[in-house]
Amino acid sequence: MKFAVLVFPGSNCDIDMYHAIKDELGEEVEYVWHTETSLEGFDGALVPGGFSYGDYLRCGAMANQSNIMTALKEFAAQGKPVLGVCNGFQILTEAGLLPGALLRNKNLKFMCRTVQLKVENNNTLFTNEYEANEVINIPIAHGEGNYYCDEETLAKLKANNQIAFTYSNDNPNGSLADIAGIVNEQGNVLGMMPHPERAANEIVGGADGLKLFKSIVKQWGEQHVNK
Repeated sequence: MKFAVLVFPGSNCDIDMYHAIKDELGEEVEYVWHTETSLEGFDGALVPGGFSYGDYLRCGAMANQSNIMTALKEFAAQGKPVLGVCNGFQILTEAGLLPGALLRNKNLKFMCRTVQLKVENNNTLFTNEYEANEVINIPIAHGEGNYYCDEETLAKLKANNQIAFTYSNDNPNGSLADIAGIVNEQGNVLGMMPHPERAANEIVGGADGLKLFKSIVKQWGEQHVNK
């Protein structure tokens, strides 16, 4: 399986994402600069964290105007897996690939620590390697991670089982319904504020995030390699 790691001016988690895929997962991966116009040849797309374009205007708003985003939207429409982490989650909401928005943290401070997440739905492309209701430890590092949507959207997220992860015992940013990560209705786009790529090896404090990437490869393999 071959992954694309999108890189914008101000991205700073692209190397972590690349390392998780190449060195921990053992899959193919390439950086794709924001000026590119195609994702042809790739099987999965990763939108990393950071401060794209300095977070000017709104987090992710300017990145959404980049050339590569047209290709990413087409890529997602084809049903291929797209993962957006932290700033990547913000970019996906700005692009309309996921509902809702990410607001300033409730304490108005940047927060950087490991939190516990609960796997709310382990029947997604991104969570099939986890147990139902499994509690995992994943780092956060954000100032605008407070997920918000209107009541109608929240009801749809719950009805469609689109809430993939919630904060288990401590909601660090004030996110509505303790939401830490959601998928789109089709199930091939995941946005989450915590950083699974920073929890891909025990040497850095834990490997709970590696199962997320293994989940993607497992399902892709079942759909393509094992046919």
